[in-house]
Amino acid sequence: MIHILVVDDNSFITGGLEIILGTMDGIEVVGTAADGAEAVAFCQEHEVDVVLMDVRMPVMDGVQATKVITETTQTKVIILTTFDDDAFILKAIENGAKGYLLKNNDPQMIHHAIVSVMQNQSIIQDEIWDKVKRSLQDEVMPAAPDLSGLHLTAREMDVMKAIASGLSNKEIAKNLFISEGTVANNISALLGKLGLDHRTQLAILYLTGKIGGVEG
Repeated sequence: MIHILVVDDNSFITGGLEIILGTMDGIEVVGTAADGAEAVAFCQEHEVDVVLMDVRMPVMDGVQATKVITETTQTKVIILTTFDDDAFILKAIENGAKGYLLKNNDPQMIHHAIVSVMQNQSIIQDEIWDKVKRSLQDEVMPAAPDLSGLHLTAREMDVMKAIASGLSNKEIAKNLFISEGTVANNISALLGKLGLDHRTQLAILYLTGKIGGVEG
């Protein structure tokens, strides 16, 4: 059973998600919170596997709450947001968020994200990543970041570039003429080498030269 905390200052959102998630096998909503501070306190006092976290809230926003929760508990955080909140994505990822989805998603997409995050995968919705990627490219162009200080091999750079382009493991394997298993192994090795948690951070590092304290 996956224990879920739903956090949003809109009671219509928390109530709706509580009802929807309550119908799904293997998921139990153990509580709701109206702001980040409530969410932090709840996670520190109860067993919570995954928090579905809003961004804009009073008292403490979802980005700061994510940082505290991931630093002080074993709880994983998925940000549920509107399309206009993309400016917060990078900070939320840096603060430990494992997923980033739009609020208007089909419930099955949210269910899939919860299960994936529990399997130590990271989820960022394509529409959100495309918007963030365009923003990052606008900021860093025309000069590409210097990643020579990371001492990566040519293959590692190829994999990072492919991830930053939004390619799936299957697509990367096809482009680089290697197996999907080899791609997965390369990504795991890259994450360990760079001290990062998930592929989104690899993409941000490739595009900007820095993420979560790692700089090229």
